[in-house]
Parts: sequence; C-alpha cells; structure tokens
Amino acid sequence: MDPLTILAASPDRLSERGDILGYVPQSRRLVGRGAELDRLLAVFDAAAAGEQAGVALVGGDAGVGKTRLITELIGRARGRGGMVLAGQCAELRETMPYLPLVEALWSATRDQDTAPAIRSVLRERPALARLLPDNFAEPAGDGELARQQLFGAVLGLLSELADAQPVLLVLEDLHWADHSTRDLLTFLSRVLQRERVCLVGTYRTDDLHRRHPLRPVLAELFRLPSVTSIELRPLPARPMADHLTELAGERLAPEVLDRLIERAGGNAFYAEELLAAATTGEELPAGLAELLLARVERLTETARRVVGVAAVAGARVNDDLVREVSGLDPETYDTALREIVSHQLLVPDGADGYTFRHALLREAVYGDLLPGERTRLHAAFARLLRARGDRPAAELAHHSLASHDIPGAVAASVAAAAEAERLGAPAEAYEHYDRALSLWDAVPDPEALAATDRIRLLLRAAATAAHSGQTRRAMHLLRRVFDGLDPAADATTYAEVGERLAHYTIEADEIGAASAVARAAVDALPAAPPTPLLARALATYVRALLWSDLHADIPEWAERALAAAAATGAIDAETSALVTLGLYHEPADESTRAEEYFERARARALAGRSGDLSIALRAAFHYTRSQFDRGHLSAAARSIVAGVRLAVDSGLAWSTYGIDLRFLEYLIHYTAGDWDRAEALADSFGIRVGTIPEAQVSAYALFIEVARGSDTAAERLSWLEPLWADDPLVTYIARGLAAERALWRGDEPEAIDHVAAVLKALPRGDAGVIRIAATGLRAHAEQAVRARAAGDELTERAAIQAADDLVERARWAAANNSLGPRAWIGVEGRAWLARAEAEWHRAVDDDDPKLWRAVVDAFDYGYPYEVARSRWRLAAALVARGERAEARSEWQRAVEIADRLHAAPLRRALADLARQAGFGDTTRPAQAGPLAALTSREREVLRLVAEGRNNREIAATLFISPKTASVHVSNILAKLDVSSRTQAAAIAHRSGLLADAG
Repeated sequence: MDPLTILAASPDRLSERGDILGYVPQSRRLVGRGAELDRLLAVFDAAAAGEQAGVALVGGDAGVGKTRLITELIGRARGRGGMVLAGQCAELRETMPYLPLVEALWSATRDQDTAPAIRSVLRERPALARLLPDNFAEPAGDGELARQQLFGAVLGLLSELADAQPVLLVLEDLHWADHSTRDLLTFLSRVLQRERVCLVGTYRTDDLHRRHPLRPVLAELFRLPSVTSIELRPLPARPMADHLTELAGERLAPEVLDRLIERAGGNAFYAEELLAAATTGEELPAGLAELLLARVERLTETARRVVGVAAVAGARVNDDLVREVSGLDPETYDTALREIVSHQLLVPDGADGYTFRHALLREAVYGDLLPGERTRLHAAFARLLRARGDRPAAELAHHSLASHDIPGAVAASVAAAAEAERLGAPAEAYEHYDRALSLWDAVPDPEALAATDRIRLLLRAAATAAHSGQTRRAMHLLRRVFDGLDPAADATTYAEVGERLAHYTIEADEIGAASAVARAAVDALPAAPPTPLLARALATYVRALLWSDLHADIPEWAERALAAAAATGAIDAETSALVTLGLYHEPADESTRAEEYFERARARALAGRSGDLSIALRAAFHYTRSQFDRGHLSAAARSIVAGVRLAVDSGLAWSTYGIDLRFLEYLIHYTAGDWDRAEALADSFGIRVGTIPEAQVSAYALFIEVARGSDTAAERLSWLEPLWADDPLVTYIARGLAAERALWRGDEPEAIDHVAAVLKALPRGDAGVIRIAATGLRAHAEQAVRARAAGDELTERAAIQAADDLVERARWAAANNSLGPRAWIGVEGRAWLARAEAEWHRAVDDDDPKLWRAVVDAFDYGYPYEVARSRWRLAAALVARGERAEARSEWQRAVEIADRLHAAPLRRALADLARQAGFGDTTRPAQAGPLAALTSREREVLRLVAEGRNNREIAATLFISPKTASVHVSNILAKLDVSSRTQAAAIAHRSGLLADAG
C-alpha cells in the first residue's frame, strides 16, 4: 500500500484514553478546503471526460494541509472510477532520479487492483520497467536516448492506462524533486492534451528560496493554459476550530481551542501536533521543531537511537539497513521499532521499510543530532552500502560525502553518474560527474577511484550536460580543458576534445567559433593512416562550414571525411558528411545529386549500423524532405514510414528530428490529399499553447482545419495570437492561414492585414513570400473585381496598385530567394508563383483561362486540394468567357475533389459558382453518406479494417495501443449500426473510402 493510502486509512477519531499517547489521526471530514477540492475535481473531471488533460500544482507551507487535500482527492478519484498512481520526492544530497515515478510504479505493481494493468503495460515499455527494483532489463545506453525513451514510455503508459479509465498521477513534495523529475513534469504538462490524465503535484512554498530550482519551472508551467495553480493559505479560525474539534472527538474548552488556533497559525499540521501534545499535559514547545522533538523525547533511549539512525537513512527507511547501522540485536531493535511505530513517528511503507509520518519530523530529528554523530552514522551507512552493493550508487555517494569520505564520494559519484545515464537521467548524471570533478584534486590517485582519467570524465560530463539541455555548460567544460591542451603533446586527446567542443558549439549556433575549433581538431591529427576520430572531426568540420564564409570548401573537405570514414568504418561520420553534402548541393541543383547523397546517408542510417540515432534521424528526414520538395509524394509517403518508425522504436519521437519527421508525415498526407490521416496526426498538435515551440507545433494543424472549415481553427488561432508576433515561423503559418480563413469568409481587409504582417516578418528573399503574396493577391483581386462591377474606379486603382506591389515581390523572391539567385524553389514554389501571376492578371481585368490552366498543371504533381482550388478559378474564368461546357467540366472535377476531402469552404464557393452559372443542384453536403458520423480517426481505423488488419496491426500502423484500436472499432460498429467487421468493411468499400486513400 502506498504512503498516501496509509494516511487515508488512519482511524477516524481518538479512541479511549488508553490509546497510544500522542497519536492524532486525520479528521474524517475535509475542513476548510472545499473550494480547493472543487477546483482539483474540476480538473480531474475534465480529464476523465476526455475534454482536456489537466495539470494542477498545489503549493503551501509545510503542514498546511496539502497531503490531506490530496488524500481526499485520491479517494474521490477512485470513487469516480479513476486509477491512482502516487509517489513522493525525497530530500537527498545526492539525487536519485525519477524517485516519485519509481515509487508510483512500484506501489502500483504491489496493489492488487492496479498491478495487472500496470505490469501489462510495463512489459511493453522496458524504459519504464528498468526503473523498478526487481527488474533485470538491459541498460538503456546513451543518456539522452535513454531519457527520451523514458519520457516517451511514461507518456505511452499514461495514454494506454487512460484508454481504460481516467488516471490521476500524483507527485508529492516537488520542492525536493530531482532535475529529471522536474523535466518530466514539464514534459507531461506540455505534451498531455486530450488524454484522460490528471497530473497533480504538491510543493512547499516556504522552501522555495530565491534560487530554488523549482521556481523557474513553476513560473514556466503557470503560463500554460492547461495548468491550474492552487495555493493553500492558512486556515481561518472557524475552519481551524472545526478541524480541531473533529480531531479531538469532543468539544474543547473555548480557552484551549483559542490557544491552539493561535499557536497553530492556520497550519493544520501544527494544530494536530499541538493537540497531540496537549493531551499529555506537556509543556508546549515554542516552535514546530521543538514540538516534534518533544514527541521523540517521549520514546525510550533505544527507540530514540533508532529514530536518529532512521533520520540519517533518508526519507524512506530500509528496515535491514537501519537495524544493522543501529548495532542492536534483532529483538531489541524490533522492540524499539514497535514503540516508534506505535507513536506514529514512523509508518509502514511496503514490505521492507518505513517512512516518517511527516518530513518535518525527520528534518527535526536529523538537525538535533550532533555533528560528529551525524558523520559517524553516515559513515556506517556508507560502509554497509559498499559491502552490500545492492543499493543505488547515488545513495552511497550521499552517505560518503556526508561522512567526509572524499575518496569514497568520488568513486560512488562516478558510479551514480553511470547509473543515472542508464536510467535516462542526464541532468543527474551531470551533477554526479561534476561532483566527482570538483573533488578530483582532493584525493590521491583519482584515476584509480574513478576508473578513468580526468579528460574522459570531462567528456562524459559534457555529454550529459548537453543531453540535459545545458549545451553551453558542455561548451564551457570542454573549452576550459581544450585551451590548456597541447596538440604536440597529445594530438589524439586534443582532437577528441576539440571535435566534441565544435559539435556542441554548432548546436549553440556559434558557427564561426565552431569551424575554428573543428579545423584545429582536424589539423592536430595526421592525415594518414586515417582513424575514426579523424573521420568524425572532418565530418564535424564539414557541418560547421555549411553556414560559414568557407561554404565553397565543403565538397573538398567532405570527400576527405568520406574517405576517412570508408577506410575506418566510421558510419556516423560518413552519414553526417553525406547529409551535409546533400544540403550543400540542394539549393542550386535541380539534378538528383543532392537526393543521391541523402539516399546514401539514409541507407546507412536505416541499415541499423549507425551508433548515433540523431544522425540517423537527420538523414531519414532530409531524404524524405528532398523527395517532398521535388514533388515525389508517393516516394515521400513510402520513405516517411521508415523514418517515423525509427523515431518511435528508438524512443526519439519527441526529439528535434523525431518531431520534424512527424510534421513532414503530416504535410505529405495533407498535400497528397490523405486528409483523414493528416487530421488524425494533427490531433496530437496541442491547441492550448504557451511557448514558441508549442505554437510552432500547433500552427501546422491549421492547414487542414482552415481547408475543412473546422470550428477548431478559431480556437487555435486565439491561442496562437499572443505568440505569433514573436516567431517568424508561427507568423508565417498561423497568420498566413488566418488570411486564407478570412478570404473564405469574405473578409478581404482582414486577410490583407494578415498578409502584410507576414511579409513584414519574413526576409524579402524568403521563398515563403511567394505563397503569402499569392494569398494577398487573391484578396486584392476580389476587391478589384467587385470595385469594377460597382464602377468604383478609386477602389479598383488602389487594389491594382497593391496587387502590382505584391506580384513584384513574389517574382523577386522567386528569382533571388535566400538560398541564392540560382536556388531552386521547388515544384510547390513554382506552382504558387503561377497562382500569384494568375491572381494578378485577375486583379488587372485579364482573367485568362490559360493562366489558370497553368496553375492547375503546376499543382498537378499530386496536390489535389490546390488543383481543385485552381479548377474553381479556371471554371469561373471560363464562365466569364462564355465557355460553359468546359467550365462545367472543370467545376465538376473540382467538386469531386472537394467532396472527397470534405473541404467545406471550397465546396461552398463551388456551390456559389454553380448558382451563378446555372449548373444545377449544388446542395449535396460535403460529408453526406454512411460515414458522415465517423470522426477522422475512426475513418482511418475503418480503412485499415477494410484492408483486413487486426487490432494489433491497426495499433502498429497508427502508433496507438491495441486496446485503443479495439475501442475505435467498437465505436465504428455502433455508429454504422452493424455487428461485424466484415459488414463495416463492406460499407467502407461501397462508400469509396479505400479509393479515397489511393
């Protein structure tokens, strides 16, 4: 049973006077916290209903009632069918990563109600199972990879559990959270969107000093719309009086009650302890620590000794360890422990340990020990842990350092760092490495203690710093040692440190410094015989040259890198150099040379021989992106599958290139007209955003939402609006699509405002200018056409002048874009330029059908939506020329595409054109038919059912759990009013669902 459940199970009232002295149970009724509980339940209920995943952070002073409130929430959540996972952080000098997550999972696997579900999902997620004490999974490997795998596994675990029932995840005492737990909290708070998950964290506000590491995390999270902040303030006198009366089980004398309320100061825990002390008639202490110690003083000397040892042990007390360190025989120890437990100073926690009833109690006991006494006890724990060898190295490092055993602290810190890396906790690994480095000069023979030399330790420290997002810290570490190295004395070490320093400097966008360091690393090594280090240094130097003034030197140096890599089998170096060569040749090269480089890099990456998965994903991304840019959509759709699968299988789906691959997958399906699949992918692009990266993710969903006329587009734009002025990409996507949405609603002035804002944000030569200019030209053309029909020459001239300016800007961007005057703008860029020219001619009263036929042809590389939009304008131009038969043919072809895509705004525009031209019945809704009731995700699942896929195969294709696939299938059968998958598949075939996919 987990600690929170134990607290919730406390007796309801004081028993007869013969009861345990000093024991004060929690009150049966939650007093004075109804409003806070209602807010927490609202967050949980919204998550349980599938409206939105929620995060609530509950702060308050120590003892103010956070745990009692959470206990009540846990009971209510369970009563509403929720699964509860609860864990607590602990105060340790040497951090133990993911401690509350470990406790939550460990407790859940021991609970008969939750164990089956938890163990089932853990079997499929070794990154999570690896955390548990009884697990024997293989090490995770690289720290950053392990961390991203772990984060993905946690998200997958919560999502799968939430498919069956709502999940309440409680992380208590976040003020003691390790760096990785804080990162996990931030990750979940940002990523959770519509899963039936409620995350609740608690923290002490009085512990958050100015430089406390939780402060910036809270400041960041409180800006998120999905995060609810709840601060527990001191209880007012009336609720406190009710609380104390219920605890006492009888009416207290007014003067006693008033005194207790005054002394408690609104703190529920103070009140409980004061009431407990009052029942014994003791002299009441002046402060909480004294009060707590007064309760300890009631114990026998032997029991006090055990409590002191337990306080040194940490927040969770291992029974065997404390017994051995106490030096007592088993019988005496058991007697003392029974006394301690009877006074509720320690409470059972699992089969082999205890926790202090309140963390403040442990702190008070620990602080009351004499300095020498603490040191001796820490030393005893360190000796015992070293002899046993079955406890986390971080625990040994903590006790070694506290006992002033510096050599032991160095060795244990290095071991703890390695453990943290295996657990995917690079931030904690860096802290341990940094600790060992800080003690390096204080011990004799540190190399023997660390089992490595100082340079190797620095390289690992830098790697873990970079993997935890501290790239500049990694640069600083290596810069200090690099500047002190002599290439003549040790060229290999100089080059290895220099190459890594250059790599991190590139990541920090300091290209000039990176190329200088990378070149120094290359020059330090002999050209022959080649080595893997030389190949890696050359590849890093080539990458640094990509945006430097020595850009033209890339082919020469890349060939040297490739030769060295081929001679030494350095696959990662070869892959990196090939990707850089592809990027070098791509801008000014319409041949297949760049694509061939990307293909060679991808082949090596996907062959499974690459040791650096980030390089493999980079290669997979650029190969598919190159196909997409060249209009090879079928090939891109095939190749993206392998790239996304690599990202998912490696646990790097949330890495930079993992996310880029998912965006690219979305754009491929959107462009190719597979909108149901694209919409299903966009379901994970959160609407409620608070940062630029989140806004960039969210904005992509607008492509399909605007094109389908979804109401969600307005909500998404309202969240993006506060951020779109702060980032060019967000401005380009969000305001560019807001302009298109305004045009579909007939609001040309709003569209023009959006276009002007985007053009102001983009460099003049940015290729994106072409598309935005085409959008603005449509607005000005509409104004010009309407003004001509009304005889408003002034408005017409203004619209034409604005159109002249825009088309010139589009032409200039196409000829002089930021990649150079000869740079290739891609098939889509040429199509948008054709659209801009046609709209300009429409504005100046030359709506020539052959211009629109050119636009249709330009987009007809596999972009059905833009083909349909172009046929709409072509049909209108033909109607104006009196060519009605051909106009109706083009109109009909556009209608067929709009109906298939469920492109409601375009369909309405086509209906308007049909009415004006007298083409006949145009009222058929875009989503008519038996599949109209299905969501986009359900249509996607039905398509796979019709292809004969079982639930497991559907789950693998859509990256969902088999259980979720089963739920979708059940919903589909109900909506279609059929009883079998075969009947549902028949409806899918009759409705053309599979033909739409083709």
